[in-house]
Amino acid sequence: MSPLEQPEIARYGRHLILPQVGLLGQQRLKESRVLLVGVGGLGSPAASYLAAAGVGVLGLVDDDRVELSNLQRQILYGDATLGERKVVAAQRRLADINPHVQVRCHDLRLQADNALDLVADYDVVLDGSDNFVTRYLVNDACVMVGRPLVWGAVARFEGQVAIFHPPRGGCYRCLFPQPPPLGLVPSCAEGGVLGVLPGVIGSLQASEVLKILLQIGAPSAGRLVVFDALKLRFREIHVAADPTCVMCGVAPEARRLIALQPQTCGLSGGAAATFNNAEESEVSEETEVPFEISVNELRRWLDEGKPVHIIDVREPQEVAICRLPNSQVIPLRQIPTAIDELDKEALTVVHCHHGSRSAQAVMFMRQHGFSRATNLEGGIDAWSLLVDPSVPRY
Repeated sequence: MSPLEQPEIARYGRHLILPQVGLLGQQRLKESRVLLVGVGGLGSPAASYLAAAGVGVLGLVDDDRVELSNLQRQILYGDATLGERKVVAAQRRLADINPHVQVRCHDLRLQADNALDLVADYDVVLDGSDNFVTRYLVNDACVMVGRPLVWGAVARFEGQVAIFHPPRGGCYRCLFPQPPPLGLVPSCAEGGVLGVLPGVIGSLQASEVLKILLQIGAPSAGRLVVFDALKLRFREIHVAADPTCVMCGVAPEARRLIALQPQTCGLSGGAAATFNNAEESEVSEETEVPFEISVNELRRWLDEGKPVHIIDVREPQEVAICRLPNSQVIPLRQIPTAIDELDKEALTVVHCHHGSRSAQAVMFMRQHGFSRATNLEGGIDAWSLLVDPSVPRY
């Protein structure tokens, strides 16, 4: 093992006096490699503590830039890093935390064509991603390569942590065989999250990673640990391996990486370029209305004076931040009871924050005869980005 230099001995002194760590344990950390998928709310505290602990190599996978809305919970960043690539800003901050740690920047999105190579180069993978496409992909890659996956998730006031490492318990697909329907599970951007919650869950993930690398304690494989911040309560759910699992079961069917499509995973819209390039279509009383339109097309309709009924399915606390003029507010949960009061023949544009809740509303409305209801791709956030910057983003 690589010997510790004198500055490292001083830095890790509180580790070295722990009998479960000691000199050999700290040397083991120095030779370890951890891949963090996502350097946002969960990845920020996890990366900070893993760097401080002396993990030799940290790989950061993220293709986003720092935005103002990140700063409420993503503690690796500040005002000075706004607009920077996250992995670059994170690398600089982690180097300041511990210059003895090597930080590798993977400024990309984890995809089916790169996941196996990325995962295979590390000892443990920490999933701090915020979408189901990536969660299933990183799980499948870890199963195929044989790496332990330390998974975490947060929403509103609740967080979850688990370790997936077949055959020591099941994999993510054993717990969630299929992604949820579109719009069923809101993202943090849609549902909100208490800023401190990712710090709690990300720190727990870092703790589990260290336990795996040091081979100490009882890692949470086979258990899903749920944290309720409002009640300051932890509870455990047993996660049994599913023998019929398509990835880790006794007769796995999907021993290859399959990239799920965003529309199957509760995701909505895409990058701003998607909104810009969305195909426009003429809409009249006789023309079939597309399921989804771009914000630029809605602007064109309004500029042309088309009689458009705009329905906002966000919650009242979101509407208080910003809203589109002349829109009718009907929170998504109230759509089933309010639908009888709406005009089925009206050209209706439904929107939410980013487009997933409104897509769910449009599907429900079309099932009940609203053939001219359409979803606003990207929601009010895309409207702010591409049409009217005076509309506050959140």
